[in-house]
Amino acid sequence: MQREFPEVPLVGVGAIIIEDSRVLLVKRAHPPLQAQWSIPGGVLEVGELVREAAIREAREETGLTVEPGELLGVYDRILRDVEQRVQYHYVLIDFLCRRVAGDLAAASDAAEVRWFSREELPELKLAEDTADVIRKGFIKCGAAS
Repeated sequence: MQREFPEVPLVGVGAIIIEDSRVLLVKRAHPPLQAQWSIPGGVLEVGELVREAAIREAREETGLTVEPGELLGVYDRILRDVEQRVQYHYVLIDFLCRRVAGDLAAASDAAEVRWFSREELPELKLAEDTADVIRKGFIKCGAAS
């Protein structure tokens, strides 16, 4: 699968994990978005259901086992190079997830993983769609302010 300069869009899944009025984010270890904070997630594998992928990606990146719940959104993520060629193209499917087991630990392509309060999020300069889906997650969990 060619992630950079793909011939077709790739399907990605995300796990919005909210607990104690905080959201769990990972700092990406690899492009795209290397060294930036984002929600745990990754690319759907052939033969895998999207909810299964959210469980797998959350476990691989955070060490946590989650249960996917409500679909929070479907987003386009298209990143272009300096010549305006499509360098990355993802269709992202994001689920509100609940932790059911595990100990928090950065793994896979996550350089770091930690919980953030709503008040800390603006400092992170998250992608617009990432901030939107996190906001929706807080609202669904009754943690919106």
